[in-house]
Amino acid sequence: MKERRSVSVAAGLALVLLAQAGTASAAEIKVLCSVGLKAVAEALVPQFETRTKHKVAITYDLASTIKKQIEDGAAFDVAIETPAVLDDLIAKGKVAAEGRATIAQTGLAVAVRKGAHKVDISTVDAFKRALLNAKSIAYAKEGASGVAFVAIIQRFGIADALKSKSILTTSGDAVGEAVVNGTAEFGILPVSEILPVSGAEVLATFPKEVQSYVVMVGGVGAASKQAAAGRDFLKFLTAPEALPVIKAKGMER
Repeated sequence: MKERRSVSVAAGLALVLLAQAGTASAAEIKVLCSVGLKAVAEALVPQFETRTKHKVAITYDLASTIKKQIEDGAAFDVAIETPAVLDDLIAKGKVAAEGRATIAQTGLAVAVRKGAHKVDISTVDAFKRALLNAKSIAYAKEGASGVAFVAIIQRFGIADALKSKSILTTSGDAVGEAVVNGTAEFGILPVSEILPVSGAEVLATFPKEVQSYVVMVGGVGAASKQAAAGRDFLKFLTAPEALPVIKAKGMER
């Protein structure tokens, strides 16, 4: 009996020590994240913090803005960006090549005010016609979705025709606001950035022939002092268990 009690006490002590070790090793991870993954990150970060005891301090912005911040010397542990931006930061030695992870992607869509009349954009011709007939179209001029949209309308040969009705914003949030308050009839955004906007809805995704995907990839800062915790965070975002949240937020693997 005494031996069994000793073993039980020892096992309990081991669990206490393990918990203390976990708490001692908990880190605060500074994450610079593209707004393309904001809805997913907002849902998954609390789960990660609960499971690991790490704390995540996360800032959201356009991929291009985050890139400039990092190039200017901003401190960070994890960067979540578009592939071209992250790869450029890797080439410049700002982000470690080891551990680069593809997290999710989302297609581009047209946002409209909730309850607005639904026009057809299911084919390339219908999409082109809807854009030409729209009273106003908002998009983030430096956002990945805005850059992709400009390339598409140039390909259509209607870029000049849309200039007078285009509302160029500095963020995706501003696009959503323009749609909700009626300033813009159409808003161009990734699906994942439309779904969280109260008062707006997805009219439809772009036709498959011209669909463009915003891909989110992550990497650990080359100078990070919390590199191990940063890698844990990226592993959590890319784990199979994260997939239901990713899908619910309008993204896919």
